[in-house]
Amino acid sequence: MANIVFVIAAYLIGSLSFAVIVSRLFGLPDPHSYGSGNPGATNVLRTGKKLAAALTLAGDTGKGALAVVLARYFAADYGVDTSGIAMVALAVFLGHVYPVFFRLRGGKGVATALGILCAVNLWLGLATLGSWLVIMLFFRMVSLASIVAAVFAPFYTAWLFGTASPLLPGVLAIAALLIYRHKENIGRLLAGTESRIGAKKPGTTGS
Repeated sequence: MANIVFVIAAYLIGSLSFAVIVSRLFGLPDPHSYGSGNPGATNVLRTGKKLAAALTLAGDTGKGALAVVLARYFAADYGVDTSGIAMVALAVFLGHVYPVFFRLRGGKGVATALGILCAVNLWLGLATLGSWLVIMLFFRMVSLASIVAAVFAPFYTAWLFGTASPLLPGVLAIAALLIYRHKENIGRLLAGTESRIGAKKPGTTGS
């Protein structure tokens, strides 16, 4: 029963779409209505409001971490095991991707996934972030960096916790869903039309 309560709470936390919330506070257009249409920090940055984008990034990352940290903090008191923590991690991610408060129109989940992984284990989060940074450094593509980081996250999880860890299925599910949410980016990557950070050519791609 405790697992169910924690999962529902995590989903509701994840459903707080900070791209939309911050945009409303700053008087900006709905992030679904311009650019890539993705309610995330990268798209909010297209408005030119760096502070709004930074707050969106912090909020989306923080809510992923918060849900897992709370679950871990109260785990002993309410009998939430490692499997329950994994379910909470997946639930907060699902909340971001399919937010109940915003007609299930959520983001791709990169920042939220990072917050989740850092809260599960700091080394896991840093290793995944490192993979993202390496790809960004060489290719300057947010989408490609996010996809590669998602591919490597389950391997880092297995390396740190073992293949029998209940955390692994949760991370695998998050990684698979994150990659699925980038399906349009994958199509553009294969076609060679995906935009790069700093490129001057017009486009509405991105994460």
